[in-house]
Amino acid sequence: MELESKVIVTKELLKQKFSELGIHAEMKLIVHSSLKSFGHVEGGADAVIDALMELITPEGALMMPSFNHNAIYNEGGIWDVAHTPTTNGIIPDTFWRREGVCRSINPTHAFAAWGKNAHRYTDDHQKTSALGPDSPLGRLMEDGGYCLLLGVGYNRNTFHHHVECCLGSPCLNLRGEVYPIRLADGTETTAHTWSWRGSRCPIDEPALYEERMAAIDRKIKIGNATVTMYKLSEGYPIIERGLKEGMNGHPPCASCPIRPRVCAWSVEEK
Repeated sequence: MELESKVIVTKELLKQKFSELGIHAEMKLIVHSSLKSFGHVEGGADAVIDALMELITPEGALMMPSFNHNAIYNEGGIWDVAHTPTTNGIIPDTFWRREGVCRSINPTHAFAAWGKNAHRYTDDHQKTSALGPDSPLGRLMEDGGYCLLLGVGYNRNTFHHHVECCLGSPCLNLRGEVYPIRLADGTETTAHTWSWRGSRCPIDEPALYEERMAAIDRKIKIGNATVTMYKLSEGYPIIERGLKEGMNGHPPCASCPIRPRVCAWSVEEK
């Protein structure tokens, strides 16, 4: 029996395919990713990051989630902007540590950004909300940004939560939890983040709106990975409609009984 040949993806192939997808100089991207989805990538996470940076140039913007989803606190630790790893995978965990990349201050849902306006996206995240209108993701949409899903589906589409926050979904409290954090200079202080919902959202399932997103997204195959890209401002009304009207028998946000969780970190919204 002949063994299947091993899929090998190079930086040059990534650049070629990303270009075919429509990624170009000065573009602004939020990236969600799975390195292993490609097969074997020569150069690993760095090759993926380099391919994107070289295409969009410093005049563009590259953003990735740098979340820890409470993990550090569940382990009894404290979120440290200079040291706490992200739980979003090897590509974003490599990205935020790079020279020239800015990391926002949020104890559970920090973002990392590089390129033009990186500081505007990240510098005052702790004063706004995790994923609301003035969050890094909200500002990226204002600037005409796109979402790039590398080998992951819409179940990793953080932008869904941005739309929820902008619509005032009653299951989320935008500044309802506060945590101790450590800044780059070693100073310890506190920072607010959102309160997650107390139980699973019935609409927060990719199959419920992925078909609708197909009208605006672009897809390409790189190695074993399916890569999807869409413009944030075009995806917003599609997700908004589902949340406002409900989907597949699930109620719209306004009539859903799910509310924010209450935990040891809960405070009144600020």
